[in-house]
Amino acid sequence: MGKQLFLLHETSTGYVLFERGEVQEVGTDAVDVQASLQDLARFKKTVTLKSFAPFSNSEHALENINALSEGQVTQFLASFLQQKLPKGGKYELGVSDVKVGSAIQENLGIDCVFTEHILEMQRLIRLHVEKLVPAMRAGDVATACRGLAHAYSRSKVKFNVNRADNMIIQAIAILDKLKKDINTFAMRVKEWYGWHYPELHKVVVDNEKYCKLVLIIQHKEKVKDEALPAILEVVNDEAVAQKVLDGARVSMGGELSEVDMVNIQTFAQRVSRLIELRDQSQEYLQSKIGSVSPNLGALMGDVITARLISHAGSLTNLAKYPASTLQILGAEKALFRALKARGNTPKYGLIFNTWAISKAKGKNKGRISRFLANKAAIASRIDCFGEDRTKVFGEKLREQVDNRLDYYENQTKPFKNADVMAEALKLFRKELKKAAKRSKDAEEEAPPAKKARKSPKATPKPSPKATPKASPAAGAAVVEKKKKKKKKEKKEKEEE
Repeated sequence: MGKQLFLLHETSTGYVLFERGEVQEVGTDAVDVQASLQDLARFKKTVTLKSFAPFSNSEHALENINALSEGQVTQFLASFLQQKLPKGGKYELGVSDVKVGSAIQENLGIDCVFTEHILEMQRLIRLHVEKLVPAMRAGDVATACRGLAHAYSRSKVKFNVNRADNMIIQAIAILDKLKKDINTFAMRVKEWYGWHYPELHKVVVDNEKYCKLVLIIQHKEKVKDEALPAILEVVNDEAVAQKVLDGARVSMGGELSEVDMVNIQTFAQRVSRLIELRDQSQEYLQSKIGSVSPNLGALMGDVITARLISHAGSLTNLAKYPASTLQILGAEKALFRALKARGNTPKYGLIFNTWAISKAKGKNKGRISRFLANKAAIASRIDCFGEDRTKVFGEKLREQVDNRLDYYENQTKPFKNADVMAEALKLFRKELKKAAKRSKDAEEEAPPAKKARKSPKATPKPSPKATPKASPAAGAAVVEKKKKKKKKEKKEKEEE
């Protein structure tokens, strides 16, 4: 006879413990047997309800579901199993999660099993649980499951440690989308307005300036000298402004109707607003990088830092990457294609657009990318695991990368890592002292908090005729003192 088997089933309303009857595991794998077990009457002969431990409230249920999702055993579950399972004898506990089974076996010493047969039994229990447990009514599990799912999702979003990183990921995504859309729409404005003033896009190449000039010039044949200050304010060059004004008068473009011009102006105005939104998004991204990852931002730049965090998923994931992975992050397709073809692997991924690689010459691009990835890995770990937000380390690492570029090209003496980090630590301590001094000065300059005025209590004034009465103990001490003095004087006279 095999070991006795119990089944632990977790529901949104509580824990349920079943005992399995004598069933052959081989037989349950057959399709026809599984179909027959769908019948409640037959399945009741297979399992027997041992006990049911309901949750006291929604907070209690959320606490237990959070623990189960992390593979932990709560005190409520541990006491339930210790009370309801046999004290001695050979038995096993079937669970639906390997992590929970390992935690139960480690904390309580109960043998747990996790097999396909157990999973099939758990599925059938889930199907019939409301009819197997008398304390449950139809629809209780679904209602409790819906409420618990909402509470669990809210708790996960609220306590997400990467929520600041998510803002960076969304900001860089919308910034890239805006840049792409602005280029597309600006090209459409140039093509549309080019029928009327085709020479303008050769004089003014910038998309933002072009859209603003479209709003100022409008009909080229109607433009006057009074528009020159407005044009000059956009292009910031007198010669270019005069060229735009003169070109409008001798342009070879065709005429546009009033309706066409209104549509072109509306579209150009929308593009200008998109450009303003892009600038605002860049400022927002810069502020978020300064608060989340200042050292990596000082070393790599805000946009590259945001792309690295977005590609890794979070700053924590990025900090866990070695420098070799960070170096080729974003070039995974080229890497696997090179490995498959046994060719040369890529030297850089997203870091290709950084200032250091752009500044390096062709033969030194691979060398400086490896060195830059090494320093970026250090900066990301300082940002992720450091308590104080500062960009001192990133600035010093940037100076070291710049010095290494000079070493590759001019053979100058490179900085040592220990010296660079020692200098950065020195500056960091100075920064901390200044911050502490500023906070202390702010506290001293702050006006003191006003205390609540208390109503004065009437104190009785002592009457002038009242005289304090001596206590009996004090009078006895005085008499004893006089007696001792007389005895002393009498003794002195006798000695004389």
